[in-house]
Amino acid sequence: MPFARLATATTPTAHIGLGLAAVGRPGYLNLGREADLPAERSVEALRERTHELLDAAYAQGVRYIDTARSYGRAEEFLGSWLDAHPEADDLVIGSKWGYAYTANWRTRADVHEVKEHSLAMYETQRAETRDLLGDHLDLYQIHSLTPDSPALTDTTLHAHLARLAEEGVSVGFSTSGPEQARAIRAALEVRVAGEPLFRSVQATYNLLEPSAGPALVEAHDAGLTVIVKEAVANGRLAGERAPEPLRRIAGELDAGCDAVALAAVLGRPWAFVVLSGAATAEQLFTNLHAVTVELGEEHTEALAELIEEPEAYWRRRAELPWN
Repeated sequence: MPFARLATATTPTAHIGLGLAAVGRPGYLNLGREADLPAERSVEALRERTHELLDAAYAQGVRYIDTARSYGRAEEFLGSWLDAHPEADDLVIGSKWGYAYTANWRTRADVHEVKEHSLAMYETQRAETRDLLGDHLDLYQIHSLTPDSPALTDTTLHAHLARLAEEGVSVGFSTSGPEQARAIRAALEVRVAGEPLFRSVQATYNLLEPSAGPALVEAHDAGLTVIVKEAVANGRLAGERAPEPLRRIAGELDAGCDAVALAAVLGRPWAFVVLSGAATAEQLFTNLHAVTVELGEEHTEALAELIEEPEAYWRRRAELPWN
């Protein structure tokens, strides 16, 4: 299992991963992004930024990298960096299939990505990922599994995914939306030849939206590796945009709001990897400070007041502008 390499990693930041969603394409829905990226978001500019982040992440002890077919050219950028850094063979690389990037390198587009969880999409995108990442891929996940996804019931697809696992690539899924818990529990029931198909789950979990927590505990107890995404809620839990209780606690602890938000998730015993979605090296460094933050019981109780109803959280997320 590729995650065995992370289990034995000795760097303090090994369990904070770097996600490439924000730097693989010119448009994304993180708040403040207009100030984070170069004014001219050319392919070359974002390739350079991605490589800068990968340089910084590896030097700071990050050992998990997350990407996806729909993250524009993120797999391409990552693949070229990996080819130039053979010393980074201790990295664990995860990607995702199931969404096609459709914005054609535009910041503003009617549709940025299109979802399809079919066998044909899997075969097409698996070939594309193989071309870009070669044998660097450790984990391949169904992107944004929901309770109504045909990927939960397509036994032919399951058989193909099981063959991928036999080749040494772990099979997992990510979730999104207010029904993440239902999707996780449904995925835990998927079997091939009597054995569980999925070995990991990547879900949104943060101070505002922790509703998937009980299902993630169940997944962890069933032996799945748990990866947490959007721990800073697309920028809502960072800097001046953070709610007052978080800003106050961050001040008391002499830490950034983002570091406190990440620390709150890192403290969950079932969270094996927590992703940073940094778009600049400075953001990455402040995110990594999370490993030094110690939250007391009084902090945890105060932060619990930030929880939103899942439907309200996901409705607000859907309203965030792609910029």
